[in-house]
Amino acid sequence: MKNPFQPGDIKTFTHKVTEADAARFESGEVHAVYSTFALTRDAEWSGRLFVLEMKEEGEEGIGTGITVTHHSPALVGQEVVFTATLAGVNKNEVVVDYTANVGDRLIGSGKTWQKILKKEKIDQLFESLR
Repeated sequence: MKNPFQPGDIKTFTHKVTEADAARFESGEVHAVYSTFALTRDAEWSGRLFVLEMKEEGEEGIGTGITVTHHSPALVGQEVVFTATLAGVNKNEVVVDYTANVGDRLIGSGKTWQKILKKEKIDQLFESLR
């Protein structure tokens, strides 16, 4: 694992809300807005942007935690801008704070944790669960 970053470094990611992002369960659509689970998926991706540049050959990132506060809805067609800020690196754990905005309106915030491990170790973990 390499670490070219410093705490406070920023990555951004923009996601245009689609119908596929709507709040939907087995019982049907709840709201035609950006769901909390789609927000969570994209928040994890925003933190992974750091991991992509930190992992080396034979390594991979794995999510270990995420917090999400969903402050406000985003409508289908709106662009959500994620700002991921590196909070720190603790050994092989990458910690990122993020915000998600539609324009000036905060729609989500939280923190992600991802560890960078040898692919072999991840494969062994998954195999032990079979």
